[in-house]
This record gives sequence, C-alpha cells and structure tokens, in this order.
Amino acid sequence: MTGICIEDGRILVLNQETGGPRTWSLPGGKVEAGETLSQALVREMREETGVEVETGRLLYLCDNTAGQVVHITFEVRRVGGEIGAVLGGADTRPIRGVEFVELDKLARLGFSDTFVRLCQSGFPGAGSYMGAKANIGL
Repeated sequence: MTGICIEDGRILVLNQETGGPRTWSLPGGKVEAGETLSQALVREMREETGVEVETGRLLYLCDNTAGQVVHITFEVRRVGGEIGAVLGGADTRPIRGVEFVELDKLARLGFSDTFVRLCQSGFPGAGSYMGAKANIGL
C-alpha cells in the first residue's frame, strides 16, 4: 500500500534501495495484524517520511502478479510531522532521503511519463481497478 501526497505541484517521495532500476519511490508498506488500511498507511507514512497524514480517497488498485501482491494507493493530506524525520530501523531497506519533488521532475527520478500524467491530472478514474501495476506506469 502506498500514499500519494501532492502539495503545490510537488509529490512526496523517498530514496531507498528498491531492488529495481528506480531508487525513488512512493512511501508505504504492509498492513500489520489488527490494522485497518488507513491505520497502516498513516503509520507507514510517519515511519518512512516523518510526515503525519490523513488518508483520503482511494486512487487505484492494481495487481503485481510477479510478487503476488495487490497494490493499493490512497491520496493523503499532510497534517503535521517533520519531513525526513525517518524512524530508523522501521524499514528493511534503509531510507536515504525524503523530499517533495516537482511533478515535472519525476521522470528524471525514474518515474514513467504515464505516472507523471496521472499525478498532474489528479488521477482521473480514481477508485478504479487498474489491472496490472504497469498500467499506472509503476
């Protein structure tokens, strides 16, 4: 599960080893026992970015069949916290940086043009099943 926080044309991303060619990614993680999706996302965002958020609308639901994972992404709104105040050891892959990046600079960080267009257009079709994760450019 991931959260998308966009403010003033910038999106919150983190830099960490992803196992793929792109080292910048959206913050998020797994749901722990007893958590709702919203509780898990709030916790993961705080642990990985230092930002306190409120969960908003469901943006998309995708399949990641290679990893046997359902990829769920929500819009989030920042309500507090300190960007970069990462909780050490909370993630299995060390986080090297957290920042808001201008949407038009996402492609330079390895995000696809498809994903950039979705961010810039406000995620038309929000709340939809999008099929393969590749359909949203991730």
